[in-house]
Amino acid sequence: MYRRFSSTLIDITGIVVTAIAAYFMLASQFIGAAWSRKLPDSFQQFSTIFLSIIIEAIPFVLIGVIIAGCIQIFVTEGQIRRWIPKNRFLAVIMGCVVGAFFPACECGIVPIVRRLVAKGVPLHAAVGFLLTGPLINPIVILSTYMAFGNDGTIAALRMGIGFIDALIIALAISFLFPSNQLKAAAVPDVREHVKRVSLFQQLEEVFKHSIDEFFDMGKYLIIGACIAALMQTYVHTKSLSLFGDGDFGKTIVMMGLAYFLSLCSEADVFIAASLKGLFPISSILAFLVYGPMIDLKNTIMLLSGFRAKFVLVLFVFITFVVFVSVHLTKMMQGGGM
Repeated sequence: MYRRFSSTLIDITGIVVTAIAAYFMLASQFIGAAWSRKLPDSFQQFSTIFLSIIIEAIPFVLIGVIIAGCIQIFVTEGQIRRWIPKNRFLAVIMGCVVGAFFPACECGIVPIVRRLVAKGVPLHAAVGFLLTGPLINPIVILSTYMAFGNDGTIAALRMGIGFIDALIIALAISFLFPSNQLKAAAVPDVREHVKRVSLFQQLEEVFKHSIDEFFDMGKYLIIGACIAALMQTYVHTKSLSLFGDGDFGKTIVMMGLAYFLSLCSEADVFIAASLKGLFPISSILAFLVYGPMIDLKNTIMLLSGFRAKFVLVLFVFITFVVFVSVHLTKMMQGGGM
């Protein structure tokens, strides 16, 4: 009863927030410039940030749900069992390597991971894929290289630290969570699909599943984007200075910014490059590694399909491992970062 009420409440919330998003998109056409001038500057800033997050994320979510639909129709549980190594360490490595060659946004990869886990992919292998997909792929490597003046050092450190952190986190998850951790209400239909008479009918099923997945994940994306926009508009960044001015404090500040800014990994690197003169390289690296692994909208989307305890533990592990790894890297380089 509670689960049904909770699901209904979330659906209603999603509809309300979707309506607000549509209002923002159409406001400039139907309200006019005179009414817009009456709105507070902070509200206009909120709507701009909110729309920019949505417009930036939706193409990746669409790609993600289409891939998830293809997995649902064309990939069987038997094939998954044959492809994934039995050894947990090899399974984690495989998940991380596949993610490294898979261009995906941290929000677009969530429906893919949820579908893979429901199909029988071990949770630890899926976590490796989840963490490396948005962080280590050719597009992100190129954008990092270009943003820092064609200097490959930051790009190499970002990829190296990110891959090692993903391995550590995924292995820890393999010992703590042997089951798939999917919510009962969020487990998709994973029955083996009988081949359709024609490819056209199979593609029709792919799009049906993709549409369902898009509306399921889309409402959480909108809610996450709304919260992120509120945080960016009404919470001053100077309030984060309470963590101190030392290297540790600055790293916490940059990780907090990475979480609440909710930028895609292809865009966050240009923000990081603009802050290079204000923060040490270790803090910049923490920003670049942490944001693609976990951010506000990504957390909300994960909570829609996975149990809250798992998401909380994953969040804590990512935060701790990234914080420690960037400072260990700095120590190994003799404090040059």
